[in-house]
Amino acid sequence: MRKDHDDDLATALPPSLTVDLHLPEPVHEAPPEEAVVALDAIAVTPTVGATSSTRSIAISTIPVVSEVTDAAAEEPTEVVPLPAETATPEISTKSATAKPAKPVKPGRKPAPEGTWPGLVYASTLHLVNLGDSAPVRARKALDARIARPFDDGPRFVPVLSSKGGVGKTTITVLLGMALADVRGDRVLAIDANPDRGTLADRVTKHTRSTVRDVVLHAPELDQFDELFSHLSQDSTGLDVAASDSDPLLAEAFDEGGYNVVADVVTPHYGVVLTDCGTGVVHSVMRATLQRADAVVVVSGGSIDEARLASETLTWLEANNYGELVANAVVALNASTQGTDLDKLHDIEEHFRSRVRAVVRIPYDPELAAGSVVRYPALRPFTRDSARQLAALVVDGLLGERT
Repeated sequence: MRKDHDDDLATALPPSLTVDLHLPEPVHEAPPEEAVVALDAIAVTPTVGATSSTRSIAISTIPVVSEVTDAAAEEPTEVVPLPAETATPEISTKSATAKPAKPVKPGRKPAPEGTWPGLVYASTLHLVNLGDSAPVRARKALDARIARPFDDGPRFVPVLSSKGGVGKTTITVLLGMALADVRGDRVLAIDANPDRGTLADRVTKHTRSTVRDVVLHAPELDQFDELFSHLSQDSTGLDVAASDSDPLLAEAFDEGGYNVVADVVTPHYGVVLTDCGTGVVHSVMRATLQRADAVVVVSGGSIDEARLASETLTWLEANNYGELVANAVVALNASTQGTDLDKLHDIEEHFRSRVRAVVRIPYDPELAAGSVVRYPALRPFTRDSARQLAALVVDGLLGERT
């Protein structure tokens, strides 16, 4: 019944009827305890050890703009200085990919050298170490003899011969290379031959300077680099001071010049060899023998060459150098033109009765060429003979100086 009445009333209203409703505007009043705050005035201070959900927040109201401007004008901004620079840790210069050498475990011998010991060591997974082979042990023992240091300054060793053509310069080069190849100090060979020596022709030349240049510039050669600019050097490390190519200038290199050169090189070298001329009465020979700690006398392989070498020993004894003769080493060059192979043993026995030791230097095509000597290109027996000579010379240099 009620529903039918409402439908009749809606039907009776005209379609153009509009109804205006005037509602009051909403007014929001902030409660007095609520304050307006600035976002940049909120300081968030996380509590030490607290999680991200628990923080202590300090809230301050926004000041008036004029107050902020005045405060900024009155209080200058304080610049906090940077902290003092601290020492940075040293950066290693070693490559990151370089592997450190594997140390040998205590009580375990290092890996052996030699074909058979190395094969056994590898096949047993490093369980069986036979030690170095006999040739390797002999080589290391000879290296140790050659490398022995001197505590009280350099040693001077003249290489003598009273006859040309017996290989005196060749022996000087061989001896110097064998010493320089093993020793830890520097080795120098001085060409003091007044007859246009050829010592510098047996190594690769790096300069045109000669011993006369060393004499002329001696006051300026305090540092080794300055001295080295007047020298040539072999691949083994042997330094060479050349003589003048002009025989007249070479003749002018006398006792005083040699002493100047010897004084200049003394602070820088452990062993100084001197390739002497054939004239034993030349003034350079006197200066050389006065500084000599030991001598090497070179003889050819013929009877006549051996006789002249023996006469050199006799001259030394007659001129108060008997101690040098007793401590001398004779290098018997078996590659000279007049070598008598049948007499070599007798020649060796003769010299052994007069000097401390004799070493036979064999023929080698690398030496016979008369040009630059390539130490690695020598035949093994020739290189071993040069090393034996070097070890014997060092043996005679270890005694106390008189």
